[in-house]
Amino acid sequence: MHVLVTADSLTGSWSYARELVTGLVTRGTRVTLVSFGEIPLPEQTSWMDHLHGLDYRPTAFHLEWMLEAEEDLPESSAFLATLVRELRPDILHLNQFCYGNLPVDVPRVVMAHGDLMTWRHAVKDHTSRPAQISRWYRETVAAGLAGADAVVTPSAWMLDRITASYGRPQRGEVIYPGRNPIFFNPYVSKDDCVLAVGRLVDASKQVFLLTQQPYSVPVCIVGAEHTVPVPRIPIRADVKVATHETSVAIRGPQTEAQLRALYSRASIYAATARYEPLGMTALEAAFSRCAIVANDIPSFREIWQDAALYFRTNDAASLAENIRMLNADRAMRRAYAELAYSRACERFTTKRMIDECLQLYRSLTSVRSAAA
Repeated sequence: MHVLVTADSLTGSWSYARELVTGLVTRGTRVTLVSFGEIPLPEQTSWMDHLHGLDYRPTAFHLEWMLEAEEDLPESSAFLATLVRELRPDILHLNQFCYGNLPVDVPRVVMAHGDLMTWRHAVKDHTSRPAQISRWYRETVAAGLAGADAVVTPSAWMLDRITASYGRPQRGEVIYPGRNPIFFNPYVSKDDCVLAVGRLVDASKQVFLLTQQPYSVPVCIVGAEHTVPVPRIPIRADVKVATHETSVAIRGPQTEAQLRALYSRASIYAATARYEPLGMTALEAAFSRCAIVANDIPSFREIWQDAALYFRTNDAASLAENIRMLNADRAMRRAYAELAYSRACERFTTKRMIDECLQLYRSLTSVRSAAA
C-alpha cells in the first residue's frame, strides 16, 4: 500500500505526523510525506533518516489557518493534485481540511485535530481574525470535510464538535492518537515538581493558571507545544519568578532530549488547556509516568477517564488545591501516575493507532475497488 500524508510543520501536530509516518513505514507501507507551512530544518527531520520507503516533499505553502492561505490554496492544491496523479498513491491521509475535496480519484482521509471554529467556541474569542477571512475559512473547511471519504478525529468529542460546526461527514471515525513509549523514560526517580507545556499567551492552553496561585512545589512551564532543533550554541531562555510562597520557572522551547528529561523528572503534569483536541503533551507525560492534573473538559474526561485528577473547569484555585493535595500525598500521587501510565500503554500507543488507520485505509480502498 502507498499512502500520501500531508502534514503541518509548524505546530504540535508534527509529532502526530511523525508517529503516523514512522508507524506506517515500519509496517512495510510506502509513504510520501508532504509538509506545509515552512521548510523544516534538518534537525527537525532527522527522524526520517533511517525510514526506508519514505519519500519526503517539503513545501512552504501557507497553512489554511494563516492569513495568506487564501492566496496560496489554488497553487498548493494544483501542486498536490499533480503529485497525486504522478505518484498514484492508494490513500491520501490529509492533516489539512482544505484538500479533502482535491479533484483526484483516490480515497481521501481528513484528520481533524483542531480548527479555528471549535477553538473560538472553546476560548470564547471572536475577535482574533477579520470576519471575511472567517467566512472563507469556514467555507473551505466545510468543503474539504464534505469531500472527504472519511473524517478522522482524535476523540468522539471532536467528531461531535466538527459535525455541529460544519455538518456531518460522509463517514466519521474516531482514532485516538498514539505515541511510541520508547521515546520516554518512566523509570527515573521523580522530583517534587510540576510541569506544563504551552505558551503563556495562548488562551486555549491557559498555562497562565499556574501563575495565579501560590505553590509550595516548584512549577516549570515550557513555552511551546513542540520541540525545537538543537542550537549550535547553547542558549538559555529561562525566566524564574520566585517569592517566599512559590517558584515558577518559565522556559522557552526545548529540544526533544530536554523535554524528555523534564517529563521524566516531573512528578505532576498540569494539563491546563480549555481546548485540547489532540492532547499529545499529556500523553507524553503519561508515558513518562507523571500524575496528571487535568482541566475538567469533555476531551480530557474522554481520554483519561479516572486516570487523571480533575480540577474545576478553568479554575486556578482548584488547580492549585489539586496540586497541593497530590504533592502532600505521595501514595496518591504515585497511584495517579501509575493509572495514567497504564492507560497510555493500553490505549494510546502508536501500534494501536496504526492498526486502526490501516484498517480504515483497507476498507476505503476495497470500497473503491468494488465500485470500479
